[in-house]
Amino acid sequence: MAETIFSRIIRKEVPAQIVYEDERVVAFRDIHPQAPVHILIVPREPIATVNDLRPEHAELVGHMVLVARELAHREGVADRGYRLVLNCNPEGGQSVYHLHLHLLGGRPMGWPPG
Repeated sequence: MAETIFSRIIRKEVPAQIVYEDERVVAFRDIHPQAPVHILIVPREPIATVNDLRPEHAELVGHMVLVARELAHREGVADRGYRLVLNCNPEGGQSVYHLHLHLLGGRPMGWPPG
C-alpha cells in the first residue's frame, strides 16, 4: 500500500486532533468536517480499502465500530443518533486509500447522503 496522510498521522509526523488511540486504531477529527462531530477511526495496520479486508480483519473492523460507539457517547451524539460510513474506491467516495470509518453526528442526517 502506498504511503498516505493517515500513516503519517498515526506516526505523529503530521499534526491531528487525536481523540482516541490504542494498539489497533487511532481516531482524530476530520479537517473538513461534514457534521459538527466528524471523527475518523483509522486502523494502525495499513489496509487500502474495504475490498482489501480479509477474514482475519473481522475483529479489527468490529473494534473500529465499538470505538465509534464509545466516541459517539463521549461526543454527546449517541442518544440523538449518528452515522457510520466506510467509503470504498472512487465512486464510493474514498479519497484516502487507508481504510477509515467516519463517525458523523450533531445534526440530522438525510438519505440519500449526496
